[in-house]
Amino acid sequence: MTWPQILTDYQYYLKIERGLSANTITNYARDIRKLAVFVEMNAIGKNPVTIGKEELQQFIYEIAKTINPRSQARLISGLKGLFNYLVFEDYRNDNPMDFIESPKIGRKLPDTLSEDEINTLINAIDLSKPQGERNRAMLETLYGCGLRVSELINLKLSDLFFDEGIILVTGKGDKQRFVPISEVNKKYINLYNDHFRKHQKIETGHEDFLFLNRRGKKLTRAMIFEIIKQLAEKIGLKKSVGPHTFRHSFATHLLQNGADLRAIQQMLGHESITTTEIYVHLDRSHLANALREFHPRSKIGWS
Repeated sequence: MTWPQILTDYQYYLKIERGLSANTITNYARDIRKLAVFVEMNAIGKNPVTIGKEELQQFIYEIAKTINPRSQARLISGLKGLFNYLVFEDYRNDNPMDFIESPKIGRKLPDTLSEDEINTLINAIDLSKPQGERNRAMLETLYGCGLRVSELINLKLSDLFFDEGIILVTGKGDKQRFVPISEVNKKYINLYNDHFRKHQKIETGHEDFLFLNRRGKKLTRAMIFEIIKQLAEKIGLKKSVGPHTFRHSFATHLLQNGADLRAIQQMLGHESITTTEIYVHLDRSHLANALREFHPRSKIGWS
């Protein structure tokens, strides 16, 4: 069993059996290739079935010199998954990563924008340019529906159910969910579609994608990042912002305005409520308000 063989099988397993996204699979594969290169360069002579804890500890010790603790933790988690797969497939009897601990890392709180900053950023879009209506509709959708950038660029005309007030979003691992869409958001998408998109020459195979570049093709992730970066520079925004900032701001503002955490979880497409709970740490003021409104002791005086 060679490293290339197991990598091919494992990637197939992650895609078909686990339903992971292409980006996640790419990251796991990159880490496994790093291990394979380390084994070859150091003439260790071990394959995925025979490599042991000592060699893996040596690899992690060396690579920890070049990556931050968060990346190191992801690498260790990915390798544990690989060897669990090998045990599951009866290639090994043990997981040599079982007793290798990940570095302790703090939970990184996401960056967010205030409502005023969101408005200022969107208002900075130059609507006199052909792509202006598109960019406004995109950012309104990122913020108004809390989408990931991959979900935005893959949004299709056939996913829009405006009469029902929802859109169909395809998230990580091709898992689909319905997300409500506001009247304002629908208005800006319709403006873009009626005044720009319908007059474009669209490339074959891209006819159903909602947001298109000037060549009539689906937009890339990099293009969305660049659009937001340029707008942030234009208004002199000092924060580090990207597409995910709009998603984080969506969740934070919903929570601040009293939305239920479970509802936010469903709209974001989080499998676990624990992932959604990170937004509780961004602003705790709503917790005090909830206590005053719902706790029985807040309704009576203290003597």
